[in-house]
Amino acid sequence: MSRTATGKRELLRLGFQDSDAALDGLARLGDAAEPLLALLGRTADPGAALEGLLRLRDAAGPDLLETLVDDEGTAMRLLSVLGASEALADHLVRHPEHWRELTDPSLGDTRPAAWALRDALLAAVAGKPDAEAVDALRVEYRRLLLRLAARDLTHHLGVDDVAAELSDLAAGTLEAGLEIARGRVGADADLARLAVVAMGKCGGHELNYVSDVDVVYVYAPADGADEQAAQRAATQLATHLMRVCSDHTGEGTIWPVDANLRPEGKAGPLVRTLASHQSYYERWASTWEFQALLKARPVAGDLELGRQLVEMTRPMVWSAVERDGFVEDTQAMRRRVLEHIPARDADRQLKLGAGGLRDVEFAVQLLQLVHGRVDERIRATATLSALAELTEAGYVGRDDGLALHEAYAFLRTLEHRIQLHQLRRTHVVPQDEASLRRLGRSMNYLKDPTGILEKTWQHHRREVRRLHEKLFYRPLLTAVARISGDEARLSPEAAEQRLGALGFVDPRSALRHLEALTAGVTRTAQIQRTLLPVMLGWFADAPDPDAGLFGFRRLSESLGATPWYLSTLRDEGQVAERLARLLATSRYATDLLEREPQGVRMLGGDLQPLSAEALTEEMLASARRHDDPEAAVRAIRGVRRRELLRIAAGDLLGLIDVADVGAGLSRLTDATLEATLEVAGRVARTQRGLDVAPTRMAIVAMGRYGGFELSYGSDADVMFVHDPEPGADPQEAASYAQAVANELRRLLALPGPDPSLEVDADLRPEGKQGPLVRTLDSYAAYYAKWSVVWEAQALLRADAVVGDLDLRQRFEALIEPLRYPPDGITPDDVVEVRRIKARVDSERLPRGADPHLHLKLGRGGLADIEWTVQLLQMRYAGQVPALRTSRTLDALEAAREAGLVSEDDASVLQQSWRRVSRVRNAVTLVRGKPGDELPHDIRVRAAVAAVLGYPPGSSDAMVNDQLRYTRLARGVVDRIFWE
Repeated sequence: MSRTATGKRELLRLGFQDSDAALDGLARLGDAAEPLLALLGRTADPGAALEGLLRLRDAAGPDLLETLVDDEGTAMRLLSVLGASEALADHLVRHPEHWRELTDPSLGDTRPAAWALRDALLAAVAGKPDAEAVDALRVEYRRLLLRLAARDLTHHLGVDDVAAELSDLAAGTLEAGLEIARGRVGADADLARLAVVAMGKCGGHELNYVSDVDVVYVYAPADGADEQAAQRAATQLATHLMRVCSDHTGEGTIWPVDANLRPEGKAGPLVRTLASHQSYYERWASTWEFQALLKARPVAGDLELGRQLVEMTRPMVWSAVERDGFVEDTQAMRRRVLEHIPARDADRQLKLGAGGLRDVEFAVQLLQLVHGRVDERIRATATLSALAELTEAGYVGRDDGLALHEAYAFLRTLEHRIQLHQLRRTHVVPQDEASLRRLGRSMNYLKDPTGILEKTWQHHRREVRRLHEKLFYRPLLTAVARISGDEARLSPEAAEQRLGALGFVDPRSALRHLEALTAGVTRTAQIQRTLLPVMLGWFADAPDPDAGLFGFRRLSESLGATPWYLSTLRDEGQVAERLARLLATSRYATDLLEREPQGVRMLGGDLQPLSAEALTEEMLASARRHDDPEAAVRAIRGVRRRELLRIAAGDLLGLIDVADVGAGLSRLTDATLEATLEVAGRVARTQRGLDVAPTRMAIVAMGRYGGFELSYGSDADVMFVHDPEPGADPQEAASYAQAVANELRRLLALPGPDPSLEVDADLRPEGKQGPLVRTLDSYAAYYAKWSVVWEAQALLRADAVVGDLDLRQRFEALIEPLRYPPDGITPDDVVEVRRIKARVDSERLPRGADPHLHLKLGRGGLADIEWTVQLLQMRYAGQVPALRTSRTLDALEAAREAGLVSEDDASVLQQSWRRVSRVRNAVTLVRGKPGDELPHDIRVRAAVAAVLGYPPGSSDAMVNDQLRYTRLARGVVDRIFWE
């Protein structure tokens, strides 16, 4: 076998990907090739290192190779940089003299002092004209960065040491940049004292290789200077400093200086006095701004003035947890982390993605904000230092603290290696094989670099995500339960602080619930201790954490001994998360779960409403297994209770449209009445000793029930109709039908664990004064002689849905010409409809109710929209068959297609009807009882907003949107209904 073939295999083993190019490059190195080959094989990218070395030799001269052959330390440092950083290789070619920086034998011994870095940068720009100084600053910055990168790659520095040195380097650069800015401003620069206060990673001594440097500026007029002139001078200094650092020149750029963390952000003044900062932070600042101030550190300019700003804000930082809105701001910060991830990068995001750097930083900072108010031991600014203090103080378990430290250090190191390649600001792990191989080798995974890198990264991602969810919540359990192992241990007082920060209004009661759930050594208690850290997080994200935890305790006490309950929650994360959201949002759903605990199982499946046919079949089968009529109807109502939970859960979780909710509730009522009608008929026949019924019966749905638009708190408006069998005694048939109707209403009104279903027959002819049940002929005679326009309007929603099919069809044929007159209603009838509506508006709105907030009878509410659609139906359905429907939205669409309503007006009415219906349902779901007015209670409003999909803290926006919808709807109603 040829020596060339053998050489190629060796080169591939050493990590060269293009062996032909490598052979050619090594030949060009001459005698230096053999002693340098093994060192090249230890670099991140041997091919890139070799190419960079050849380029640098051409620029630096032959003594480069002689030095490298004789000095292995220098060779390893230089080749490591060339193999890991294309950007620094380019810098060395432009400034070949800088390779000698790596001959310093003390390079890896100690970190240079911050003052030494600052002095070197200031010396580089001293006495130079502006343009030369700007370029000199870039060159000197790269020289110092080159030294750091060489130490980082070859001397195995800790990631915190690298980040701290990068932060000191940035501080020195800001000082040198400020010196250049003073030259640009001229004599006016002496009018102001300006301090540059670093925030974020630079302030926390944990900067990346490439990152924006976040700053805040504070100034003070110089002695005797005019304040406005001082402000102008300080603004000019700050502006020029930012340009000096970020402008692109022949020597490139350094990094952007970002001042957007200042009070009022981009909209606020660039510089402020100390008093102006104090006024803003005391009156207007949000919680996230105090979180940002955790890392504030004076770094350039007048350091004493900067220290005054930091000392002034420190007490505010550590009392932020006591501020109104802390919980909402905290939740908003969590959301922003996820919202800023581009979809294409979500799985490769090292910083913002799940299990990324921000998860660690956010958790650590949140623990500091909660407990740092009373515990000064945990106030370090750097993440790893703060994590160590939290662990030592007992707020994080030792094993968890160690695992989180290792994961964060790995992620930051990987981030550094990614950025070092081209000195670009990126946090996305590349997917191409070459880049992954280079990254893996740069982290000393020389054997299978790609596979080990991916495996290690995914392991740490999982660990971070697990610990992020765990470490804020699990220590709460140690305050109330004896948990073996090395866990964080909070005092009861610290646990109460943490629960308060999570949004629990009554932390002491919450601790009692946790104690009840986790006490003891039983399997149930053990599983609860596993579940609760995650459940607490979900409760905290919901509108009412207290209700969520209390409901979970009651449910667990009811089902705790049931084998499937806890194992389902433990093993099926979707069930547990859905349960937590329901319990902490909806009193209605919580009540149903307590009455129907088996419904927990249902949360893992399809939550779409079942069909009326399937429900009727199940209810009839359940009822027929019981001889006792009350037991039979309890079985029917049990199925109804379960299905109410299914619909409510689907609605709360955003899986069901509002129209589907109304239709689902209406079909459920159909099935309930159908099955109960059979039971009531059985009772009536038994009482009368009859083998067969003397009459056929049907139930006609009316109102919102007839329109397939029931809400959770709606009654079932109905009319009863019967038709005696041939040869039956009319009186006996009437008596039987009356008994069946009364028995049906009695059975459904019996006290029970399910929400009652009130059957309301007041819309029948003559109202409460008329007979409960009429024959078909009696209805025909009444409508022919006595019917008035409001009854015709009520019949627009009549839908014969239950009982004898033939009778139902004949009833609907009977009322068809009455509700849809061929020529429409008369002008007098139109006037009468409007008169009745005006009376409803003036008399039926509850005393004290706000007409702008009442969902049913208020301005632009449901009644306004539905009466408008019904008037169109009464006027035009005789000529427009599509208008002959009991459903509001279908009728509105038909009116639009017929040109009776404009596209815009139809859209407004449709959107408003859907919106108001959703809000009305949400109020019932949250409160557990019907409500027709937008609630005034802040927590209830917040929960309603959450059900509607608004983020925490947006209840005012929800109310404003609601008022906008109803205002627009009222404008359309005024044009169409009132003309």
